[in-house]
Amino acid sequence: MSDTHFDFIVIGGGSAGYAAARTAHSLGLRVAVVDGAAELGGLCILRGCMPSKSLIESADRYLAIRHAAEFGLKAQPLGVDVAAIRERKRTLIADFASYRQGQLEDGRFVLYRGHASFVSVHEIEVLPRDGSASLKLTGRSFCITTGSVSSVPPILGLAGTGYWTSDDVLDAAELPQSFAVLGGGAIALEMAHYLEGIGREVTLIQRGPQFLTGLDPECSAVIEKAYIRRGITCHLGTKLHRVSAHGGRKLIEYQHGDHERSVTVDQVLVAMGRSPATDGLELHAAQVALSGKKITVLPTMQTSQAHIFAAGDVCSPLDVVHVAIQQGEIAARNAARLLRGESANETMDYRLLLFGVFSHPQVAAVGASEGDLQQRDIPYVTASYPFADHGKSMVMGETDGFVKMLAHRKTGEILGASCVGPHATELIHEVVIAMHHRTTVQDFMLIPHYHPTLSEIWTYPAEECADQVTG
Repeated sequence: MSDTHFDFIVIGGGSAGYAAARTAHSLGLRVAVVDGAAELGGLCILRGCMPSKSLIESADRYLAIRHAAEFGLKAQPLGVDVAAIRERKRTLIADFASYRQGQLEDGRFVLYRGHASFVSVHEIEVLPRDGSASLKLTGRSFCITTGSVSSVPPILGLAGTGYWTSDDVLDAAELPQSFAVLGGGAIALEMAHYLEGIGREVTLIQRGPQFLTGLDPECSAVIEKAYIRRGITCHLGTKLHRVSAHGGRKLIEYQHGDHERSVTVDQVLVAMGRSPATDGLELHAAQVALSGKKITVLPTMQTSQAHIFAAGDVCSPLDVVHVAIQQGEIAARNAARLLRGESANETMDYRLLLFGVFSHPQVAAVGASEGDLQQRDIPYVTASYPFADHGKSMVMGETDGFVKMLAHRKTGEILGASCVGPHATELIHEVVIAMHHRTTVQDFMLIPHYHPTLSEIWTYPAEECADQVTG
């Protein structure tokens, strides 16, 4: 085998790419990783999961100070040092990123620092970042894991007026006093929480009728009510008209219901989702099919070319890191099978699809929603229980939200759950484990839960669902 010929070439060195590369190496394949980013590490480490949670941790603690009097404590919110928040974030991320860089450079893979594009179904061209001559690599199989980029819609005047994305917020040494956040998904809600949490004025402008499209509407209702109480202006069901400069600030004009509205702010934060990073890959040369910009994949993670796989945001139904890692691992194992002359027969199972938002209150969900079950004509029962009537959350002063459980009407197997409230992204994992083992609500309600804890709130909807099971 020549120096530029590999069993498995991974394009993109983020979470999905690294998972695919290390799995392929462990199976005895000769692996190359091609990454053209300015820094190694991928979105989650550098500009997504980890840096955003670092900033949100500061906001959470400042919120606690703001509410100290409720707990009989004398504390004053004396101000925020945004530069210090950024420095803490940078220190943490540098450690995470250097660890990932070390993993990519430890000799298990041949690492190419450059941009890749397909020349044919078995060949890519790599344009090195250092400006040296391009080179060509051939592979028996590939995995595309190039991730995603911020999606910026063509709003009249936006480009000329200027805007920020979450990347700008995450690495700002100073923050203006007021923001209009465009969007209603996870990034928009988390950034709004962070900005308001450290004392900025925030207006949330969402096109759709609810926050977190795809989740149950009652989840959105809880977030909207809590955010309004915090002083965040929330306008849902809007149509953006234009953005323009206005006396050194920015004017956003939009329609909200039947009313024409406008807001003048210091900065516009565009948080309207992300788009698959497929530009420049020349996928047509490899005859890899797209749906819009997203790569079309089978449950085996194979694209329209059996030997070319994809994983992560570039193809996933949900852009979250744990799914990306699982997809990358399955892609590598199936590639190894294919190269051995076997069938690529391992498939992704999205039954435990898990989603979380680090807003305040937090939101998390796993498995099917009511809409999913209705669409698939699966008989189900459901029950919910509010944090406002739960002892531990009342003690904590965190009473917004609820937990909700869905179970099969005949068998009682837990099919899904959602949680809006304190530590929702942690609480949801109890149900994830139960669903992994296909636990029924009848069994779940018999599991002991320590009192008083947040976790025991799940026993209430489980018991109510068990009473409704007819099998």
